[in-house]
Amino acid sequence: MTRQELITELEEKKYTEILELIEDAEKGRIDELELAESLGLLYDTRLNDAVIAYLKEQGVEIIYVNEDTPLEEE
Repeated sequence: MTRQELITELEEKKYTEILELIEDAEKGRIDELELAESLGLLYDTRLNDAVIAYLKEQGVEIIYVNEDTPLEEE
């Protein structure tokens, strides 16, 4: 999927926060992104994979967190 196809589909589905995430990545504002692998960013797995691949192309390191690890107590 090209960048324009990705952006167009995200705009059509009104995924504003994902569009902002992409914009931040393109401007170098994001170095890494932590995700729960089973959740990803979007319910649509095809679109989710395309967004993650694009973020990686922009130099964003995707870090998959273990969902079973309890939160650290403060």
